[in-house]
Formats: sequence, C-alpha cells, structure tokens
Amino acid sequence: MNIVKALTDQGYEVLCIAPSDNYSDKLVSGQVKYVPVQLENRGVNPWRDFLLFLSLWKLFRQYKPDVILQFTIKPNIYGSLAARLAGIPVINNVSGLGTVFLNHDLSSKMAMLLYRMAFRSPFKVFFQNSEDRILFVDKGLVKESITQVIPGSGVNLNRFAYQPYQRKNPFVFLMASRLIHDKGVFEYLEACNLVKIKFGEQVECWLQGAPADTEQAGITKEQVERVLARYSIKYFPFTDSIEEFLKQADVVVLPSYREGVSRMLLESAAMGKPLIATDVPGCREIVKDQFNGLLCKAKDAKDLSRAMIEMFEKSEQDLQTMGEHSRQLVEQEFSDEVVTTAYLKAIDEALNKRIK
Repeated sequence: MNIVKALTDQGYEVLCIAPSDNYSDKLVSGQVKYVPVQLENRGVNPWRDFLLFLSLWKLFRQYKPDVILQFTIKPNIYGSLAARLAGIPVINNVSGLGTVFLNHDLSSKMAMLLYRMAFRSPFKVFFQNSEDRILFVDKGLVKESITQVIPGSGVNLNRFAYQPYQRKNPFVFLMASRLIHDKGVFEYLEACNLVKIKFGEQVECWLQGAPADTEQAGITKEQVERVLARYSIKYFPFTDSIEEFLKQADVVVLPSYREGVSRMLLESAAMGKPLIATDVPGCREIVKDQFNGLLCKAKDAKDLSRAMIEMFEKSEQDLQTMGEHSRQLVEQEFSDEVVTTAYLKAIDEALNKRIK
C-alpha cells in the first residue's frame, strides 16, 4: 500500500491484480482499480499455474499497463513470462526465497529453472537482502546488471511510532508470525518452555498470527488448541492492529529459517523494541547482535532460549538503549521513503526506455 499510495500521489493510475480476499476492497479508490485473479500461493500445480500465466497475459493485453510491478514467487515467474509476450516492462521484487529454496529437491530445481526462464527479460529485479541477490546472480538466474537491493518493503514510521521502553511485569516475549515451520514456530514453543521453567510467572510468552494452511506446513487452525496446550504460551489470532500487540511486548522474537527482510522485525524496531532473531539472511540485516538485540542459531531451540534468558536478565536501561538503537536503525536504513523512491526512479527509467 505504501507503493500504491506513492504512485497515486505522483498522478499514476494503478491497476491491482490479486486474489480476492478480505483486503480486496481496501485496494479500490479513485485512482486504483482492482481485478481479481485465481492464484494458489502454496504448492505447484502445473495446470493451475498455466491458467495463472494465461490469465495474467490476457489481463496485460486487455489493460495495456505501461509498467508492471510484481511481488511474490508466482507473479514474479508467470507474470514475467506473460509480460514478455505482451511486450510490457516489468519490475520484480524478490521478497524472500520461500520454502522451495530452503530444500534441495526436485521442486527447488524446478523453481530455479522457472526463475532462470522468467528473469531473462525484466527491466529491474529488486532484492530485499544482498545474500538473496548474490545467490540468484551466482546461480545464473538473473543478470547482475538489472538487480538492486532495497530495504524490504519499508516501514511506516508514523504508524509504527517510537514507544520509550518500559519493562513489563510479567516480562513479555512476543512472536508474531504465520504458524509455519519455516518461521521457527516450534523452536519458539520449545524455547518458551525452557524459559518458563527457569523464571516461572515472571515471564509470559505470546504467540500471535494466522495458522498454517496444511499440517505439513505447520500448525493448522484445527490443531491450534491441541498443540499449543502443551506449551506455556498465550496464543492470539491474526490481527490488523499488530502495533497494539507490539506496544505490550518487552522483546519481539523471530526465529525464522530465512527471510527477504522481515517486516515484523522492521515494525518492531520502528516502535523501539529490543529484538531476538536467528542469524540468517533477512533477519541479521535488522538485528545487530548486542546493539539492538540478540542473534541465535537457526533451528536451535536451546540457543534461542539462551538469548531469551540473556534478554530477560538485562537491566531496564540496557533494554531501553537497545530499543533506541532499533528505532535509529530503521530511520536511517529502512523507512518506506527509501523504498518508494527506488520504485519511482525505476519506473521513470523503464518508461523513458520504452518511449525511446
């Protein structure tokens, strides 16, 4: 929405193509038109993916946009192929590599083949961290000359306003995420148990977010009560007002296996929260160990609990200083203005090249 607003403020008309959901109506305004499309975010179904490609190609031909901006794996791949046929310049955003790049199996090889085919023709490909960019370039999936690293999706510094740190009693750890394996949700649950054993009622561990679509991916809606009953945590469902939860947290935790740039960590940092995250791409760009938070090993509940215990034992002044550092880091490197400026510059260059 930050990018959409920046475009409309510049006088552009915006066409949003996305699956229909609870947020579709929020896309529509005087300068924004919304068109639904069938898209399955999870898994690979060759027939449905072909239908997505066909749908996008037809929409591109029908509406004849001057430039196409794409996000997430399937639009990046199938939208780029469709745009090539339609003769329209594309700006892609690789917002994270997803589960497929965490595994080294047939689906991973297929994804890389599709990326290699699709990323021959975009005008620009934005990456949200330098390690993802290097991986794509080294594997020959994209030409280095058309790539650029931008700081995630940016964060609205007004909505996520700085809150001076005050220690809570009990002390609250918060993980806000989809309840899937790759976010490290099970490591968090195990670590919370270890922390509660040591500190008891002095600590509360909160988990907030939407369940997984399938049991294979994580904790489904049907499993939430049964699974979480085994752990000493408080669970809260998905919310549009995540800032209200962040205000109540002492420390925000994200033990993810890999990110593009974690939006949750950005929003938490903007509000002045000390952070704990895994030492992986997309997390360590935001969490600087012993500066604004602590880093721990990925897929290691014991090391995560070590970081949580260390954070609990810090003084209120130390935690306040970490929170101040979090806000400073976001202001300097991750504001939404940095991201929208990069997009507006790339769009202008794409339009000028097309005119020539």
